[in-house]
Amino acid sequence: MSILVKTQNEQEEKVLLAFLNSLKYDYLLGVENMTDIEKSHLDQYNKELHDADQEIQNGDFVLHNDVKQIFKNRRKAI
Repeated sequence: MSILVKTQNEQEEKVLLAFLNSLKYDYLLGVENMTDIEKSHLDQYNKELHDADQEIQNGDFVLHNDVKQIFKNRRKAI
């Protein structure tokens, strides 16, 4: 997920950066134009697709019919 934040002043920027750092979030600082944002988004999107493909190849997935059965059983229990 990507979020673009424009702070009102330097103090807000410092507080936001301190918060992000304290939680060890990755962030991109100093984005000057939309091309940088679009490239960053595309890189992240491609990474997520690659990771999902790896999970599928490793057998880490749930079949659609299994999910349908889980929901069907939940409705019976309610």
